[in-house]
Amino acid sequence: MSFSIKPSDIRKLEKTFGVQAHSMGDNVRFELAPADAHRKLALEVYSQIPIGRQKGTLISVYTENAHLQLHFCSGYVVSELLGEVTFVAEQDGKLSGLIIEREGGCSLFANVDRSLVSGDFTKLGPEVMLSGIALSLTDGILASPEKPSKRKTGRVRRRSKTSRA
Repeated sequence: MSFSIKPSDIRKLEKTFGVQAHSMGDNVRFELAPADAHRKLALEVYSQIPIGRQKGTLISVYTENAHLQLHFCSGYVVSELLGEVTFVAEQDGKLSGLIIEREGGCSLFANVDRSLVSGDFTKLGPEVMLSGIALSLTDGILASPEKPSKRKTGRVRRRSKTSRA
């Protein structure tokens, strides 16, 4: 079975973002618009919807200037300390991650080689180092490279302020 977002996950996201989710039929929507910031975004989470011939979890972000989607989300990591959530998808040893900040910021890293998240960052060029560091929080929720069919989907506490799902 593929990853799906449950009501307990929505409550965790609400706590991290500091806003209440709005149910919109087949999705929930978070609207992040800090009063003192000049940016805002809307995050929509669709759990187990048809994506082509399969079902999966879709994460969609709308900003004033962009629309980003992460298909077949396989998990997420909450960092309460940083006030952000990293959603990740993995296919054939490549990772894509969508990082949503409480303050309305958003970053996308796509098609990142899996080895970058657990390697020695000091050996990477500065242009690729950021993607490895940003997605390294997801290493604990990803399936073992030897057994890609088994994913860790339970929540694990990492330090006192970061949790994974």
